[in-house]
Amino acid sequence: MGQDVPVHRCFSRRDLLIAGSAGAGAVAVAACGGGADVPELTGVGSGDVVVPLSEVPAGGAYEVSIDGRRVVVSRPTEDTAVAFAARCTHQGCTVRATEEGLVCPCHGSVFDLGDGSALHGPATGPLTPVGVAVRGTDVVLT
Repeated sequence: MGQDVPVHRCFSRRDLLIAGSAGAGAVAVAACGGGADVPELTGVGSGDVVVPLSEVPAGGAYEVSIDGRRVVVSRPTEDTAVAFAARCTHQGCTVRATEEGLVCPCHGSVFDLGDGSALHGPATGPLTPVGVAVRGTDVVLT
């Protein structure tokens, strides 16, 4: 259905204390941050292109960073696109696009690709919407 993005488990505070090394802590923080493997857009505003619609798979999602904020653009139908802040409403970890939907790698919350609602906890609140629209062949900020 969506992009096959690897999901990495984030370490708990207890895991880090047990590991007891700065190296393990750095690896855990990098895993929870979601990595730097997404396009970065800076200085964009209303009407600016976020991504060509063809880059967002129908029934899937596209990850992008807009002015340092991770955003997930999904395409619930062939002609529509929606976007959400990729910050889990449970404890703020970075949500990733997977075959199961939008998944938080830290505690397993799953969010709906179409409306951002929490499908599986521990998160109970929906992801924060980001205003986008389809204009021609592009997804633009609104």
